[in-house]
Amino acid sequence: MKPVTVVHPLAVSLSLKEMDFRKLADFNTGTGGVFWSDTGGPSPWEMHPDTDELLMVLDGAIEVEVLPADGAGEKARVDSGGFVVIPRGHWHRQWMLKRTAEFYLTPGKTLMSHADDPRKV
Repeated sequence: MKPVTVVHPLAVSLSLKEMDFRKLADFNTGTGGVFWSDTGGPSPWEMHPDTDELLMVLDGAIEVEVLPADGAGEKARVDSGGFVVIPRGHWHRQWMLKRTAEFYLTPGKTLMSHADDPRKV
């Protein structure tokens, strides 16, 4: 058995440079980690074909846009202490509404796209 390790994601994020993604742990076939960024966006689109993804705002606020298979997307604001679960197979992106530290748990493969609508590529 691996030793049990306790991690404090917000403290780790505060030690990083902007957009320095830091892996905190392996999780299934993916990872859990942290990063921080100032206001900006949108991020590139990403999608996880084989697993859900958890995004938790440790400090700050984001707006997340999630695209269904067809039709208009849905946007949601996530503030400090909140999280959102992105369903597997859905393209999503986010905007940092202010300086934000974020924890992510991505247990599988990640696809990325810079297209206006990644569903049409």
